Amino acid sequence: MSAPHLPKNLPLQLPLTPEAIRISLQHQPLPDVDGDRHVAVLPPTAVIRHAAVLVPLVNRDHGVQILLTQRSGHLRDHAGQVSFPGGRVEPTDPDRETTALREMEEEVGVSARHVTVLGRLPSYEIPSGFRVTPVVGWLEPPFDLTPNPSEVANVFEAPLLHFLNPAHYQRRDYHFRGRHRHYLAIPYAGRYIWGATAGMLYSMCRVLNA
Repeated sequence: MSAPHLPKNLPLQLPLTPEAIRISLQHQPLPDVDGDRHVAVLPPTAVIRHAAVLVPLVNRDHGVQILLTQRSGHLRDHAGQVSFPGGRVEPTDPDRETTALREMEEEVGVSARHVTVLGRLPSYEIPSGFRVTPVVGWLEPPFDLTPNPSEVANVFEAPLLHFLNPAHYQRRDYHFRGRHRHYLAIPYAGRYIWGATAGMLYSMCRVLNA
């Protein structure tokens, strides 16, 4: 089933330049949309743990790409899943941008000097108690990738336009520990991107198509 609340095919009017994306990201927050059942809302009593990810946009000659990682198969959490570089906010981090940029360097070897921060997407909460801040960054090649094998099995790029078409998103559900949960998925080139990563991509789709 395709994702609700967006036309099946929405022509993107926004030019995919750093300045245009920066301006779109300033239009926060997005209004709540009834029926977005994949969005988890943590209860007021929840002990919230904070994290940040970098959403890296790479300016290639053939179009803007999103850099994504596939997590190593031996990891305890989310092994083998497609994700953004990211991790927990450390007590010494002055802001979420610092967290996201540090994790980018630790996981794939790209230092902060290669990244221009454009802004943030809305925070994304997940049932495990994390509130994740997606930080959008712009990368101009060339830069070298040095994936950390203890965390990352593979790094790949995918066209940003693929993720800005709402028709590509699928709404799925499953039963886990007696609860019925919903999530989004967006397949790409034989890869199955789902869960929080797909949810944050869908959030970007809404922001840049607004």
